[in-house]
Amino acid sequence: MEQTQVTIAPAQGKLGVLLPGMGAVSTTLIAGVELVKKDLGRPVGSLTQYGTIRLGKRTDDRNPRIKDFVPLAHLDDLVFGCWDIFAENAYEAALHAGVIEPERLAAVRPELEALTPWSAVFDQQYVRRLFGPHVKTGKNKYDLAMQLMDDIEAFQGEHEVTRMVMLWCGSTEIFMELDDVHKTLRWFEEGLKNDHPAITPSMIYAYASLMSGVPFGNGAPNLCVDIPALQELAVDRGVPICGKDFKTGQTLMKTILAPGLRARALGLHGWFSTNILGNRDGDVLHDPASFRTKEQSKLSVLEYILQPELNEDLYGDYEHQVHIHYYKPRGDNKEGWDNIDIFGWLDYPMQIKVNFLCRDSILAAPVALDLVLFLDLAQRSGLSGIQEWLSFYFKSPMCAPFLYPEHDLFVQLAKLKNTLRYLGGEEQITHLGLDYYQQQ
Repeated sequence: MEQTQVTIAPAQGKLGVLLPGMGAVSTTLIAGVELVKKDLGRPVGSLTQYGTIRLGKRTDDRNPRIKDFVPLAHLDDLVFGCWDIFAENAYEAALHAGVIEPERLAAVRPELEALTPWSAVFDQQYVRRLFGPHVKTGKNKYDLAMQLMDDIEAFQGEHEVTRMVMLWCGSTEIFMELDDVHKTLRWFEEGLKNDHPAITPSMIYAYASLMSGVPFGNGAPNLCVDIPALQELAVDRGVPICGKDFKTGQTLMKTILAPGLRARALGLHGWFSTNILGNRDGDVLHDPASFRTKEQSKLSVLEYILQPELNEDLYGDYEHQVHIHYYKPRGDNKEGWDNIDIFGWLDYPMQIKVNFLCRDSILAAPVALDLVLFLDLAQRSGLSGIQEWLSFYFKSPMCAPFLYPEHDLFVQLAKLKNTLRYLGGEEQITHLGLDYYQQQ
């Protein structure tokens, strides 16, 4: 891309972070940020806080931290607001989530207790294994969207934030096919007023966010801001959007390992994946309809990375299974097993075994933080619509309808850093490197 001068508005004032769903991910993010502010923890896993970016040639020795290269909001300027189906404050919700120990939460208890959620837009039809009393009522879904917009406006005034970002951290909704009501903004708004069943709560949040001029990201796999109607609205309003489904545990490992297999032209007979987890997410995914949504997200990764249609000899006949089991004693400490049957020279079989004992929300919190800061940067840079450069963070990354999604983690990272270079007025890096030798 030809380099042009991009004007980035400064990150002045407070940044409001709006989170539908105050469960394990949201409370781990909020408590973590508050602990970091007090130098009681480190934001490990956050590219915006620890990542570096090479500028110019390798011989130039220019490798600043990303946060020192582009003007990101400071953590001290973040102000949180949440919606949830339970009225408990953020401290109580964090205790219930059980991710961060009570002794550690005590250091930020006043900040967490000060955060009480607004009543949520929720319908058990879309998340069948959850029920909560702290929900909004209205004459139709359009009215519910207006109530969310009122919450957003009140939050902005109360906390005097200059900018806002919304990130869906709610539970996975049931599998939903694209419906006619999703195809144009006019049909979608008519559907809101007519309580169309194909319009889910997450879509109502996304609509309210975009109508308020607030960037929106979807951290779950359900159909949401990736529908044409909301993409149309995002472009019309000049608002960035991204999604979907935070890439954290097992799928993160797949997007690391699978590109390596393809790069070395090693064949694949099969990839068997299973997970156990015991948090609210695991309970929700115990419902087959919600699991189907997650399954579609997890299964798509290998197909796009390996591209079997381009190399049937190596990837034309592999079997890929994904299983998720709710096991309450495990809590938020998810465990993922992978058995990978590969083959190499002269078709000799080999195996790779992966046992990833991870902490689901500990991996998701820095992803959420980065998305908040990068979506804010995108809006201040004049970017709108789908932000494909944020694919790095998602299992099912959004892209233009005429493109296939890029799942290779290393290609995604290169795209992200080249976008930052573009925004910062620096030359994009191709890694060709011939000029080093031609100069000799």
